[in-house]
Amino acid sequence: MKKVDDVDLELLALLQRDATSSYAALGKAVGLSAGATHERVRKLRERGVIRRTGVDVDPAAVGRGVLAFVMVESTSWMGDSADAFAAIPEIQEAHVIAGSASVLVKVRTATTEQLQDVLRRLYAIDGVSGTQATVVLESFFERPVLDAGPEAVREG
Repeated sequence: MKKVDDVDLELLALLQRDATSSYAALGKAVGLSAGATHERVRKLRERGVIRRTGVDVDPAAVGRGVLAFVMVESTSWMGDSADAFAAIPEIQEAHVIAGSASVLVKVRTATTEQLQDVLRRLYAIDGVSGTQATVVLESFFERPVLDAGPEAVREG
């Protein structure tokens, strides 16, 4: 896969802040024409660098105000269980991890009772032997991948 250059990094950071920006505005910010900017963004999509464009929804406004991170312990390798985790709609993210647990999931529900139901359904997944849930009381921020700016990505 072709690496992204500094202009691509700048475009990606700008798009993460506001995906509705016009190609003209993006181009002006990075020193390109609207057409050249459109072409770069198209290529970033084709290469899978831009995976999707979405809307940032306030979870509490849509009845998903309870946020928890759950460490899932298992008796066997869970790397082949993606479909089982994806079948639980309250799970927003699932990650195979190293450490004492096998999988880390991000769960959003309306109530702690619904969170308890999700934990029950997690136990029903083949190989799951335990869970450790951490309920979030307050989120200070959630940072996009390139929020630190292109310089931090290049230095890292």
